[in-house]
Amino acid sequence: MDRRRFFLRAGALGAAALVASPARAQDPDADRLRMPGAVQRRTSVTDAQNDETVKAIERRMKCTCGCNLDIFTCRTTDFTCGTSPELHKEVVALLEAGNSPDDVVAAFVAKYGEEVLMAPVPEGFNLTGYLLPGAALLVAGSILTAVLMRRHRMAQMAEPVGAGPGGASAPLAGVSADELARLEEALQEVER
Repeated sequence: MDRRRFFLRAGALGAAALVASPARAQDPDADRLRMPGAVQRRTSVTDAQNDETVKAIERRMKCTCGCNLDIFTCRTTDFTCGTSPELHKEVVALLEAGNSPDDVVAAFVAKYGEEVLMAPVPEGFNLTGYLLPGAALLVAGSILTAVLMRRHRMAQMAEPVGAGPGGASAPLAGVSADELARLEEALQEVER
């Protein structure tokens, strides 16, 4: 069988197999947004529930579903998450109960732990996370400056004493023209 017939038969068999199969097996979780039951039903949100104070509080805390997004971003972009709407309801309920934004955040930290915060509180060991990157940059910059300055000094010391700009010889201070002429003659004799 030649090559051309082989590929024609293989193509025909492959096409027949695709047409003959009634439905291809799919992963049920592969396309969750096209499945109406997978998307959470959302209750209508009032303007008071979506004001800037609520958004600011929700942006300070992570959603606990494991997505590592803040609550506001998770509830407004991931419509399959069932956790972020519940956390939103908690935030709104605490605010309606008369708590300040800091009290709401403190209540979430008390309930879910400090890992609910998007950024750690700058106290105790957490200060290391705030100060260490800046200190590392400062040390690296100091080392780099010292190395560059040393290289510059070494390059200056390596230049010939009488060399001027562009490598041209310049007369040496305190040396007469006679002495320079004798030096040139001596160099020419050595080169022969």
